[in-house]
Amino acid sequence: MVATRYATADDGARLAYQVRGAGPVDLLIPSYGFISVATFDEEPRCAWFLERLQSFARLICFDWRGIGLSDPFDPARPPTLDRAAEDVRSILNRVGSAQAAFLASLLSGPAALQFAASAPSRAAGLVLVNTTARCLAAPGYEFGVPELVASRFTEEVIEPDADADSGAVVAVHAPSVASDPAFVHWWEDAGRRGASPAVARAYQTAFLATDVRALLPSIRVPALVIQRRDTQWFRREHGAYLAERLPGARYVELPGTDMPPFTENADLVVEEIEEFLTGARHVHDDGDRPLATLLFTDIVESTSHAARLGDHQWRELLHRYHERVSREVVRFRGNVVKTLGDGIIGTFDSPARAVRCAMSTRDAVESLGLQLRAGLHTGEIDLTDGDVGGIAVHIAARVMALAEPGEILASGALPALLVGSGITFEPRGEHELKGLPGTWPLFVVADDTDA
Repeated sequence: MVATRYATADDGARLAYQVRGAGPVDLLIPSYGFISVATFDEEPRCAWFLERLQSFARLICFDWRGIGLSDPFDPARPPTLDRAAEDVRSILNRVGSAQAAFLASLLSGPAALQFAASAPSRAAGLVLVNTTARCLAAPGYEFGVPELVASRFTEEVIEPDADADSGAVVAVHAPSVASDPAFVHWWEDAGRRGASPAVARAYQTAFLATDVRALLPSIRVPALVIQRRDTQWFRREHGAYLAERLPGARYVELPGTDMPPFTENADLVVEEIEEFLTGARHVHDDGDRPLATLLFTDIVESTSHAARLGDHQWRELLHRYHERVSREVVRFRGNVVKTLGDGIIGTFDSPARAVRCAMSTRDAVESLGLQLRAGLHTGEIDLTDGDVGGIAVHIAARVMALAEPGEILASGALPALLVGSGITFEPRGEHELKGLPGTWPLFVVADDTDA
């Protein structure tokens, strides 16, 4: 889990940020619309996108004022672009970054342009994905969004009618995933958690009034403008306008209809960004990713245990639990990747040893008065600085979340790999895994399996 920390702005406001990876290039990534960076990992496509970026850059992800975990503001006085640029400098100072590139999309485009214009020595470059210098139509800017359309859309986004189609907004922003109920749920839930209606309205109203076209010729930092060809909101003309007026900007038009950089053709977006920032484009070969069986464990009713024991005794018990689980993982020749509160993530190069470790671990913690649930999945993983990433990690976590107390639940990847091993599985049916498309067959490790 990525730690969220805080930078202090010059007026005392606290700004939430996360640092991911340790690449040679620093890359600023703000909250997406009203979606906090603290919820990015909840959506597998977004998590994958960040994992790929941090393979060549240190990511400085942050929430704008009023969004997510950053301090609120008075909705009657939304932050100005100058204020936003100052906040970015405060975050860079806090993380010790002399200079960073800025990946901006959607509402963050004007703020990124303001930052580059006001602090060129701190801006290593601009990556502008499906964004704009001005939203609304104007003389000489007829391709902008009509004001009436924008006003209606604002009402639908901020306080939608209770009977409205839950996927209507996603259908405009990201048509390629609008039929995925897990994505729609994440988008709407993360947006509600990221900003109150008053803050969202203040931001949206301020954005619709923003026009930074006059700044463009004065911006002298390298710029990459990425535009999907068939977006419904900021159309290709918005991206072309930016590229034509930013001195020396490179314009890349990609196929697709989605606004978020992390959904449709996200691999192409990453490759363009990597080449822009590093001078080289690496097509990542999935064949280089190791195949591993992932084990996630979790204590059943941990909150009740903590409340009953008190903080001190609970910490001691948790320490003994971690020691016991870690010992079992090592005994079955696995690797403990990390501990997450009352859970542990382990990896194994043998699915059979992973299953037997899960069973032995479940039995080992019973003497502590604890009950375990466990989830298993076999798939290709990414290895970064001793941590693991990739869709397989998300699948294993989702499988564990569906396990009953005392149960070891496995994805459908394991039974076929363990035919003849003596390990038996009982079907648990098809299940939806949060944030993942379709349904997935799950299997319970049978109690008569010999650990």
